[in-house]
Amino acid sequence: MPDLDDVTRFLADETGLATVSTVQADGRVLSTVVNCGVVDHPKTGDRCVALVSRGGAARLGHVRRGSEVTIAVRRGWRWVGVTGPAELIGPSDEVDGIDAEALRLLLREIYAAAGGVHDDLDEYDRAMVEDGRTAVLVSPERIIGNSPS
Repeated sequence: MPDLDDVTRFLADETGLATVSTVQADGRVLSTVVNCGVVDHPKTGDRCVALVSRGGAARLGHVRRGSEVTIAVRRGWRWVGVTGPAELIGPSDEVDGIDAEALRLLLREIYAAAGGVHDDLDEYDRAMVEDGRTAVLVSPERIIGNSPS
């Protein structure tokens, strides 16, 4: 069975490029392409798959309503998928112990884990605040795929 080490290797191969899926209120699945990475959850220390989402993205509403999240990563004919509940940390989803500075650093950490490199991190931080960016942290309850461990 694949594990988070496989997910990390797959994501590193194409700067974190993956498909994220959530369930809408009407039961339809919404899928989008994102960049994500594997990080330690800032509250639990457990490894999770994380992405940074624009504050107005529909997926955030789906997660707030209780949708699990599936992240699928394909490289050639090999693939790995992670499904689990997600926690949101951001301007509209405050978490005890995570202040604005901790959020700023968490968003940078996720960005770097997804392969992101920025010439001006102060500008990156400004854009994250302006867009109301939110961390989406997916706890892996199920990992499947055809990736050899």
